[in-house]
Amino acid sequence: MQVPFERIVQDYGLNVLRVCRALLDEHRAQDAWSETFLSALKAYPQLADDANVLAWLVRIARNKAIDELRKNKPEILDDHQQWEHADGQPDLGLELENLQLWREVAQLPQKQRLVVGYRYLGGLSYAQIAHLVFGTEAAARRAGSDGIKNLRRILGDDTLWQEQS
Repeated sequence: MQVPFERIVQDYGLNVLRVCRALLDEHRAQDAWSETFLSALKAYPQLADDANVLAWLVRIARNKAIDELRKNKPEILDDHQQWEHADGQPDLGLELENLQLWREVAQLPQKQRLVVGYRYLGGLSYAQIAHLVFGTEAAARRAGSDGIKNLRRILGDDTLWQEQS
């Protein structure tokens, strides 16, 4: 028996938003998040009871993010205004101390950015990531390791992105 869809949004909404933010700027990430859950709501009744809901949602989010990138030319996050509302107030959904981290994640090579996003923001295993990025588990581990190494080098913080068990 499937859990109510509202519970799915509550349980996995933040993970999906983190994946969207890793791939897109804040405004487009919000759009992709909404589109993810609209699509998921339509497909949820046909989802197998034993399906990995998080992996399913992350795959939908990835596809929605790709759709957003195709619709709009990717923008580099180079100033605080892209992280603010129209009234100039900071977006409360994003902690400002993480702004530099989000910028640097956005600058990683595509495969590293995807693996870091899926692993550390989406909570997926390397096997699940390999399936999403059409590679091997070893290649996903390598891309994740390289991405974290680059972030640590740039940000100078050895405590970032502790490996999940």
